[in-house]
Amino acid sequence: MRESPGAPTHALLARLAAVRERVTALVEQRAAGDPTADDPLRGLYLSDEAVRHLLRTWRPPAGDDAAGPAPGGDRSGPAPDRLASLAGRTGLTELDVAVLLVALAPDVDRTFEPLYGYLNDDVSRRRATVGLALELCAVPPHTAAARARLHPSAPLLGLGLLEVEEPERPFLTRSLRVPDRLAGHLLGDDAPDAALLGRLHPMPEPLPADPAAEEFAHRLAARLLAGPHTVHLRERREGDGLAAVAAALRLAGLDALHCPDPGDHVPELLREARLGGRAVVVPGLPEQPGPLVRALTAASDVTVLITDPRPYDPHWSPHDPLVLEAPGRRAGGASAWRAALGPDADGFDLAATVAPYRLGGDRVRRAAEAARALAAFDGGPVTAAHVRLAARRQSASGLESHARRIRPAVDWTDLVLPDKPLTQLRELALRARHRDRVLGDWRLSAGGGRGRGVLGLFAGESGTGKTLSAEVVAADLGLDLYVVQLSSIVDKYVGETEKNLERIFTEADRTDAVLLFDEADAVFGKRSEVKDAHDKYANMESAYLLQRLESFDGIALLTTNLRANIDEAFTRRLDLVVDFPFPDAEQRLALWRHGLTHVPSAEGIDPAPLARDFELAGGSIRSAVVTAAYLAAGRGDHVTAGDLLEGARREYRKAGRLVPGEGGW
Repeated sequence: MRESPGAPTHALLARLAAVRERVTALVEQRAAGDPTADDPLRGLYLSDEAVRHLLRTWRPPAGDDAAGPAPGGDRSGPAPDRLASLAGRTGLTELDVAVLLVALAPDVDRTFEPLYGYLNDDVSRRRATVGLALELCAVPPHTAAARARLHPSAPLLGLGLLEVEEPERPFLTRSLRVPDRLAGHLLGDDAPDAALLGRLHPMPEPLPADPAAEEFAHRLAARLLAGPHTVHLRERREGDGLAAVAAALRLAGLDALHCPDPGDHVPELLREARLGGRAVVVPGLPEQPGPLVRALTAASDVTVLITDPRPYDPHWSPHDPLVLEAPGRRAGGASAWRAALGPDADGFDLAATVAPYRLGGDRVRRAAEAARALAAFDGGPVTAAHVRLAARRQSASGLESHARRIRPAVDWTDLVLPDKPLTQLRELALRARHRDRVLGDWRLSAGGGRGRGVLGLFAGESGTGKTLSAEVVAADLGLDLYVVQLSSIVDKYVGETEKNLERIFTEADRTDAVLLFDEADAVFGKRSEVKDAHDKYANMESAYLLQRLESFDGIALLTTNLRANIDEAFTRRLDLVVDFPFPDAEQRLALWRHGLTHVPSAEGIDPAPLARDFELAGGSIRSAVVTAAYLAAGRGDHVTAGDLLEGARREYRKAGRLVPGEGGW
């Protein structure tokens, strides 16, 4: 039966009426045998007659009947009692409940205040004291078992349900206070504790996942239904653990408090979970996780789910949680994207569009919303371009502190290459899209803890199109390209280079992006014979890189001007090695024409002689066209053959080469 809005208030007021009866009896008992009962100054100003008048004229507070019973509910049935439910969940005894009610009374009915002042023989002390509470519960105050119920480790105080104030006073005269949040809960208020405002986030709605993740969620849900558990989920990428937790909680039918940063408010968070019978979800631990983990794992009566990329350390807490590996997200996940986009996914090839992305359920949902917003701004339907742009924005990371970010603005038509390297580049993009199926579903992974990364080496002379090809591959996959700045990696101090590389690989593992090590010889070079300390530590760096590449899950491309400079141990671990040949005359002509595609040129201009006479790589040809364009723009005219010739000659001079036909051509 659904709980009606006023039901918790009715149940609590009925309990407090019984407390008032006990107070009335105690007042009568005190007044009958008190020799100062007739003293008008007793309790400073509250006389015996005044107390009796309060008792005679008391009426129970009006309950909230406006809402009436729940639809279909039975008005004559027992009202839901939140205190009874709380006692059952937290293991409170009858004495605990009675003491809690005595302490709670002034917060619900203000007429208890003067009565408590009278019974305390001090009208200024208007809350129940330890001694008064035990007396009202008919428990001798010298009983060790009764006093133990108010020990800091006992449920009332240990679970944050009751506070014993004024520690400087004797034990029996210390005041009892019920936290405002508990009083509100017992009266039907479900607003979270004020200390948690801004810290609680809604749990993401689980989206369809692959069979392995679904099976994991069912097993975790069964464990959660068996009783309160503390679980630590290690995740390879941010959001993996939260997606698994959301799916398991949905299957188990459990509500949860999602608190990414509890800070110093763990007691309030755990109390809030106890009040509502909910789980606690903490995604991501602080840099020093010990205090937080100890506080969370000590709450054996609350289900706590922690997610973090770091492995669990037994030093964090003496109470070890259940430690699990969160299932990694597969690239693609078209079913999750289709559920998030709905009918907006019908206008393009969704599976091919989202194949490179490994976003979690919440990120997929946010990317879908962003794609709709972009489409609405453009005034049209959602397209693949909108989805790709939105997905890239959800995959932003900390890589920019170590690498230069390039948002690709090229495509396959910008590459002028022979058929063989062009075919290999397309295969590289194909591997990136289907690695989860081939290495995972078809079980073709080499094992040994190796990741599902895609690694490629681009070898060729400077200007032959290696960096441009990396940008084209990234554009085809709908990913950003990060060019690693080697100056920010290599460090003269021992071990610092490895630390910098680890930061880059860790960020790249959790980011949907293409990582480019330009001029990779500096960090992927051949190991040498150890002749001094420098050689020893250089070889240690290479050994670290070999191990890290094997466990890498992302897409990494290396470029080198001389393939022989790369250690063979690295090339053996590469998926593809693409050789970029120096362009012949036919390819140079194609590069000249491609460079002039969008440039206003003079009528009848023919770059064929330039392609024949000047042996320039693609990068140099582009620079020559740029020089010619500036010369033409300075005159306010079209690019002429003379402008192109001057551009080609300048490229030859920059390279220190003899310029053919210095007098003309």
